[in-house]
Amino acid sequence: MKAMILAAGRGERMRPLTDVIPKPLLTVRGTPLLDRLIMQLVAAGFGDIVINVAHLGHRIREHLGSGAPLRANIVYSEEGPASLETGGGIRRALPLLGCGPFLVVNGDIYTDFPFERLPRTLEGLAHLVLVDNPEHHPDGDFGLRTGKVEDAPPRLTFAGIGVYDAALFSDRTDERFPLGPLLRETASRGLVTGERHRGLWTDVGTPERLAALNGGD
Repeated sequence: MKAMILAAGRGERMRPLTDVIPKPLLTVRGTPLLDRLIMQLVAAGFGDIVINVAHLGHRIREHLGSGAPLRANIVYSEEGPASLETGGGIRRALPLLGCGPFLVVNGDIYTDFPFERLPRTLEGLAHLVLVDNPEHHPDGDFGLRTGKVEDAPPRLTFAGIGVYDAALFSDRTDERFPLGPLLRETASRGLVTGERHRGLWTDVGTPERLAALNGGD
């Protein structure tokens, strides 16, 4: 199974840091978020990795190259100067992701989720990892009942980790679109499974959260 890391976002809430550094290259305790994710994926058996790039994408290419130093085989999905959002970015990368299900991970998360436990086959069109709601997102995104994801309370937060079938995107013709509404519509048809991760997980979306992970420095 191939993996994709979403790394094309502008990182507006992280400015001015992200004016010169792509958000996934920001460091936690000396290691870029992107490097840490790649090492976790490789250790879990995901050696073939697609990374989408837009804002400051050349910095990511220069930093990672082909991925050989991290024992990965990396290819890039170019989106131009502006990103295609999460859904559009995945759809653009489909030719690089192969025929079977594929894993997609947000490039700005810090987690101890064991990627090796993700399903290699799907019961529907998607499988999502959910976490307890953080303080900055108290209302959550999706409900989870007996392994099925629902657009109903009580809600947990989508961790930015999912396994998808290419057919999930087959009806989309627009270039730029978010993933969330598509997942909600698919969940309403009973075609999304899920699991809850109770371990470490942080959406590194603000300077304050980045500083907290770095011990407050």
